Amino acid sequence: MAETTSRVLALLGLLQVHRQWPGPELAARLGVTERTLRRDVERLRELGYRVEAARGATGGYRLEAGTRLPPLLLTDDEAVAMAIGLRVTASQGLVDGEQTSLSALAKFEQVLPAALRERVNALASVVELAAPGSAAVASGLLGQVALACRDRERIRFAYTSGAGEHSRRSVEPHALVSAQRRWLLVAWDRERSDWRTFRVDRMSDFFGTRVHFAPRELPAVDAAAFVASTISTLREQHSGEVVLRLSYDDMLRHFGQYGAEARAEGENTVWPIRAATLEELLSALAWVPVDIEYELRGSPRFLALARSAAVNMLRAVDASRAQ
Repeated sequence: MAETTSRVLALLGLLQVHRQWPGPELAARLGVTERTLRRDVERLRELGYRVEAARGATGGYRLEAGTRLPPLLLTDDEAVAMAIGLRVTASQGLVDGEQTSLSALAKFEQVLPAALRERVNALASVVELAAPGSAAVASGLLGQVALACRDRERIRFAYTSGAGEHSRRSVEPHALVSAQRRWLLVAWDRERSDWRTFRVDRMSDFFGTRVHFAPRELPAVDAAAFVASTISTLREQHSGEVVLRLSYDDMLRHFGQYGAEARAEGENTVWPIRAATLEELLSALAWVPVDIEYELRGSPRFLALARSAAVNMLRAVDASRAQ
């Protein structure tokens, strides 16, 4: 009996990992015959789990949603990850996120073994969570978008840009990313034929089309890297170059990792600088040691600002000497 119970629990664990398992593969994983597998599936159904079976080459077993929430089978590491995830979710800008997440966490921690509860509390005591952004996201919408990403389902929604422009979008969702205290959707925009990021808090009128698509290759290592590059591009609206009277090797010794994009130009070194504002661009010059000569390249606005700043600093120094 104990062996049967362990095997049924193992079956449940496998069904919770993947959406669908071919019967022969599932039986092989459990080390049983397909006849025994069918009996174990019936035992799960008797316990309230909706296990659907489909025949044919593309058939198999899958765990469907039921009318009530049956017990979940979690490994120790999965239980700790879920508990920490609930703590994080409470601060990540979901509508009613704190109330619902902490309520779920309280119920979840009641059934955690003492050793796992100790691990969760230890992690929580040393992790500091940033405050959420000002715009909250409805957890229901976030869940719908997440399911569309998982199932590779085309979706449509209304979107409001940062400039207040309204549009209708039809996209192939790829992944959700939490960045800059916002939830962002990475998706292929079908009308613009390009990859885009969308802030979920600016989405409304969500519609799942039930039309599935073949996944496309993302032009980045992963969705998080794509979002990071997009944010970086948006922030770096101004650029310039500092031509240092310094060899490339000496420049790297002075600047370290901050000189990664520098390039040699004869006996000099060109150091590219970028920033969201001209003032931030100007502040990069503070990294140049005072004993190194250099010249600036950039837009007329940047050069004019640098000249004004230099004159203002000289005036301030002369004023202090006069006192």
